Amino acid sequence: MSGSRRIIAVVGATGSQGGSVARAILSDPENAFAVRALTRKPSSERAQALARLGAEVVYADADDIESLKAAFTGAFGAYCMTDFWGGSGDPEHERLQGATMADASATAGVQHVIWSTLEDTRRYVPLSDDRMPTLLGKYKVPHFDGKGAADEAFVQAGVPTTFYLTSFYWDNFLHFAGMGLRKDKDGELFLAMPLGDKRLPGIAIEDIGLCALGIFKRTCSAGQTIGVAGEHLTGDQMAGGLGRAIGRPVRYVDVDPAVYRTWDFPAAAELSNMLQFKRDFQHVFCASRSVERSKQLNPALQTFDEWSARHGAALRRSL
Repeated sequence: MSGSRRIIAVVGATGSQGGSVARAILSDPENAFAVRALTRKPSSERAQALARLGAEVVYADADDIESLKAAFTGAFGAYCMTDFWGGSGDPEHERLQGATMADASATAGVQHVIWSTLEDTRRYVPLSDDRMPTLLGKYKVPHFDGKGAADEAFVQAGVPTTFYLTSFYWDNFLHFAGMGLRKDKDGELFLAMPLGDKRLPGIAIEDIGLCALGIFKRTCSAGQTIGVAGEHLTGDQMAGGLGRAIGRPVRYVDVDPAVYRTWDFPAAAELSNMLQFKRDFQHVFCASRSVERSKQLNPALQTFDEWSARHGAALRRSL
């Protein structure tokens, strides 16, 4: 039971990012908040696992504003997010879902929303700019642009919002098709990305939840944009860390974005544009994701070597 603890409603609580937020709150030694886990499938095993940990599991659908209003009612805070990859893969759908969450939060009187967003890359690379192809008719990086386009809905709704910028999930090396280690014709391992010598902000997915908990615990940061990262690393540094974790040499191979887009795995074009954006606008992307501030929010913030060591066995199994 939540008792007198303030409730945080977590959208997508049975997924990777929302789940990390729910688990961070539930495992907090200070027991500062209670979790209301929002899901379309309250009877699912993931939902019931959260219930066993002490979460209140309720039905909610990001396409149904009435269900969101009911789920947000009585909550002090809400963690709002959309899932491009596990959802429709439609950035306009993400924008509409974000707007629905903003309206529901305002109606329910939520006092602090964390909106998990990303840059609208079209502000940096207009559709007329041929440095990277336009995708789905009107986007450069669709899973960024739809979220970024929804930011204004939270402003217009007047709900106190922290705009939360996440980083590349290191867990993608394990779970996202096309992002893992590869083998050359001689069986040697390599990590291929179109990054050049630039740095990529990355983070363990558990730390996204722990940093979000740190934000909820502090004075309301409404109107602020807070980005989080565990480290900013080059391709060579990531390859070295992965090699140390699995006990085998791994080299980094820089790939031209135009070539990466042609590779035969789902979302190659989308990921190529994403990584090219992070490469070409490193100064913007890194500056908005402070490792030091992330450590202040989450003193247990993992380094890449720490994350890799913890997942060494899984990395070896993925080869």
